[in-house]
Amino acid sequence: MDNEQIFSVCGVVAVLGWGVLVLAPRWQLGTRWVAPVLLPLLIAVVYTFLVLTSTGQAPEGGGFGTLHAVSILFSDERALLAGWIHYLAFDLVVGAWQLRDAQRLRIHHLLVIPCLVTTFVMGPAGLLMYWTLRTIHQRFVASRN
Repeated sequence: MDNEQIFSVCGVVAVLGWGVLVLAPRWQLGTRWVAPVLLPLLIAVVYTFLVLTSTGQAPEGGGFGTLHAVSILFSDERALLAGWIHYLAFDLVVGAWQLRDAQRLRIHHLLVIPCLVTTFVMGPAGLLMYWTLRTIHQRFVASRN
C-alpha cells in the first residue's frame, strides 16, 4: 500500500469514528469501544508500522528541537503521513472523551456537535470550545441548585 492509500484508509477510519460520535451518541458499543479505542488503535498500528519501516534517518537538519528542524523533518512524505495519522488518532480519542464527559454532565448533544466537528477539523480549538461549553454548563447548573 502506498502513502496515498494509507492516507485515504486512515482518513476513512477516522471519519467512521467521528460519525459514531456525532450521529450515534447513544450507541454504547460505538461510543465506549469503537470510536475511542478500536479505531484509534487501528490507526496506531498503521502509525507504528510507518515509524518502524521508515529509514530511521531524518532528513539532514530534521528533528524536534526547533520549528525549522520540524519543518525539515516533515519534508519527508512518510514522516508527514505519520504525523497526520498521529493527529487523526489522538483527536478521535479527545472527541470520544468530550462525548462521554458531556453525557455524564448531561450537556445536550446538539450543543456538543459543533465542538466535535471543530475537534475533528482543528483539534485543540475544538477542545477549547468544548471546555468553554462545559464550564458555562457547569456554572449554569451550579447556579440553578
